[in-house]
Amino acid sequence: MSGVPEVLFVCVHNAGRSQMAAALLDHHAQGRVHVRSAGSTPADEINPAVREVMSEIGLDLSKEFPKPLTDDVVRAADVVISMGWGDACPVYPGKRYLDWELTDPAGRSAAEIRPIRDDIDRRVRALLAELTASAPAEGATS
Repeated sequence: MSGVPEVLFVCVHNAGRSQMAAALLDHHAQGRVHVRSAGSTPADEINPAVREVMSEIGLDLSKEFPKPLTDDVVRAADVVISMGWGDACPVYPGKRYLDWELTDPAGRSAAEIRPIRDDIDRRVRALLAELTASAPAEGATS
């Protein structure tokens, strides 16, 4: 990876898990990581209960929308994280692929989604620590 690492979160509908992960990583990374999300079969809108639980922690998903998984976004990514989807993602050499087994928030209440959000948050923070561990601290000189 050179420059700013790019992470792609993928789930079936891009309406829940991958949207939460992208918003959380983007928030915590503060520009140190470029983040995208996509779905193999994008929904019409983001799950309203997902919007609600993200809003509770100060992250606004009102301007976000489900996006299709394309070959181009996979090619652009350094790390591709799938989240419980049954489709095969294009595999390219030199990319890191992870599979996070997470409960699908579809059809669940906000109370049921909060633990999913919190699990994703822990995973995203750990991923960010890995991705930025070798990057020099801002303002550091050698």
